[in-house]
Amino acid sequence: MDRPKANTIDQPTSRLMGDVFAEFRDDDSLRVAILTGAGEKFFSAGWDLNEAAEVGGAGYSNDYGQGGLYGFPELPNLEKPVICAVNGYAVGAGFEVFLNADFTVAADHAQMWLPEAQLGVAPDVGTFLLPKLLPTPIANEILMTGRRLSAEECKHWGLVNRVVPQADLMDTARELAAQITASAPLSVAAIKQTARLSRHMSAAQFYHGLRNGDFPLFTKMMESEDALEGPNAAMEKRTAVWKGR
Repeated sequence: MDRPKANTIDQPTSRLMGDVFAEFRDDDSLRVAILTGAGEKFFSAGWDLNEAAEVGGAGYSNDYGQGGLYGFPELPNLEKPVICAVNGYAVGAGFEVFLNADFTVAADHAQMWLPEAQLGVAPDVGTFLLPKLLPTPIANEILMTGRRLSAEECKHWGLVNRVVPQADLMDTARELAAQITASAPLSVAAIKQTARLSRHMSAAQFYHGLRNGDFPLFTKMMESEDALEGPNAAMEKRTAVWKGR
C-alpha cells in the first residue's frame, strides 16, 4: 500500500486491491501474498477520513470491491495464505486487516490500536474478532479505550507471529513465505479451507463432515499425486517435488 502519507484506504484503492488479490488467487504459479505499507511510519491508518467525511457513518453500502476492505478479507475462494508485514502504525481498519491475515510479522517499533470508540463509532471487524482471539477483559480494553498495543504485546497475545527490527521485516516475511511454499500447495489450501469451514463445528460434526466430503479441498488433497509424492520423497530422503495435483 502506498498512499501518502498514512496509507489510508478508500473505495478505489480497495477495489484495485481486490482485483490484485483475485489475480493472486487465480494464478497457480503464485503461492503466498505479502501485504505491507510504504515507508516506516504507517502500515495503514485505516479508512480515509476524507472519504469518511463525505459518505458519513461506516460506509457499509460502499463498493469496496470483490474482496472487501483491503482486497482480501472477503474474497471468495481465497485458499492461499496472506502474510501482513506491519511496518508501522496499524490504526482502525489497518489493525483489523491484519487480524484477517493468515500470518503477521511486525516491525519492533509498530503500534496497533482501534480509536473508533473515541470518534463516536465502534470497530466492526475488531468487535467481531478480538473477543474470539483474546481474553474478554483484554479485548474490551482494546475496543473500548483505544489503548495502543506494541508489537511485542501483540505477539504476547498471539496476534502476530514474529517481531523483528524494521530492517529485517520484509526478509522475515519472505522467509516465512518460503517455509510455507516448501509445503505442498494442496495441503496448505486444504488446511485453510478446512479450518474455516469447521470453525464452529463440534468434533462429531467435523468427523462426520470429513467422512462425507464436506471439506472439498481436503478430499482433493488426499486423492492427489502430491499425497503420494510426500511419503515417497521422505522414504527416498529427497526433497518433494510438488505438482499441486
